[in-house]
Amino acid sequence: MATHVYSSHLIWDGSTGVGYRAYSRDHQAVTPPAADELRLSADPHFRGNEQLMNPEQLVVLAASSCQLLSFLAVAARAGVDVLGYEDDACGAMDDTDSPIRIGTIDLSPAVRVATGTDPDKVLALIEQAHNECYIANSLNTVVTVTATVHTR
Repeated sequence: MATHVYSSHLIWDGSTGVGYRAYSRDHQAVTPPAADELRLSADPHFRGNEQLMNPEQLVVLAASSCQLLSFLAVAARAGVDVLGYEDDACGAMDDTDSPIRIGTIDLSPAVRVATGTDPDKVLALIEQAHNECYIANSLNTVVTVTATVHTR
């Protein structure tokens, strides 16, 4: 049995001595060995920089990306020719919940497949991918997938 370990490095500089309303929420992160740096902040609702990604968006993006990668894997193994995939994902956080958390993530992939591909088979593979998605399985959040299938 293998254990996979994922690491990241986060950096923030500033001062909270200026008070809650004034300190910068902007920070940087890298995920070694990748050298690309992500610039992040808090959600603007929590006094963050709207020009930067925030952790809540990253959770939604992680669920969307994992669904895509899981689907491509099961489709390839099933011999289904996927030609395109787009997802408009949305996560919702109700700040009246206790504890506050992202309660739902809705994935809405539009999948383009080769002519002659059975759409029902594609939908079944999307469901299989959802069941195998590492991120969705790791979250204490309802993740739904509502897909549409288009043939070329």
